[in-house]
Parts: sequence; structure tokens; C-alpha cells
Amino acid sequence: QVQLVESGGGLVQAGGSLRLSCAASGSIFSINAMGWYRQAPGKQRELVAVFSSSGSTNYSDSVKGRFTISRDNAKNTVSLQMNSLKPEDTAVYYCNAKGRTYVARFDYWGQGTQVTVSS
Repeated sequence: QVQLVESGGGLVQAGGSLRLSCAASGSIFSINAMGWYRQAPGKQRELVAVFSSSGSTNYSDSVKGRFTISRDNAKNTVSLQMNSLKPEDTAVYYCNAKGRTYVARFDYWGQGTQVTVSS
């Protein structure tokens, strides 16, 4: 079993910053990909920023230059620094991790953290 715990959401004014963090724990053998997705009301969940299995990063065009993803492989954590936030960034942000336990592959989601950007 693998658990993802997110933190760092909240309410911020447009132009402000927030930092999200996600920690994975449990019977983890390896994490291949880890990152952030978001879902706004009435919209589908979309990729925000992720580390791929090759270690490269992939950002949504809408956040490039404003958001920065980072990870600590030793601690199985990933963070998302969000700067110059816009009202359209308002959404529930979800952490996702894909990897292997000692017996099987896994693909888990965190519980989500609300980010609200006021205009």
C-alpha cells in the first residue's frame, strides 16, 4: 500500500505564490513518475507538471514560466512552487505517483488540496 499526502493549498490573491508538497510513503520500491494535476469545477483533470520516468519534466503550457516542480528522490517527495498565480489557476490540485512496490506496480492519487486565487 502506498499513501500520498499533500499540503500547501490555500487562498491567495492574483500575482501571489503558493507552494504545494506531496510525500509518498508505504511499501515503495521505486517511483518512476510523480507530479501534479489539477481539476477545476466543471472541467476534466489536467496535467500541471510532472517528472517522467526518464527524470525529465513536463509542464502544461498554461503554467510554463510560472510554476516549478522539484523532487527529492531520497524522501519520495515532490513540490510545486507556484508563482504569479492567476484566477484561472483555481482548482483542486492532486499529486500522482506511479511506480512499483516490492510485489506490484502502483498508480496512486493524493486526496487533493484546494488552491483558490482571487482577482
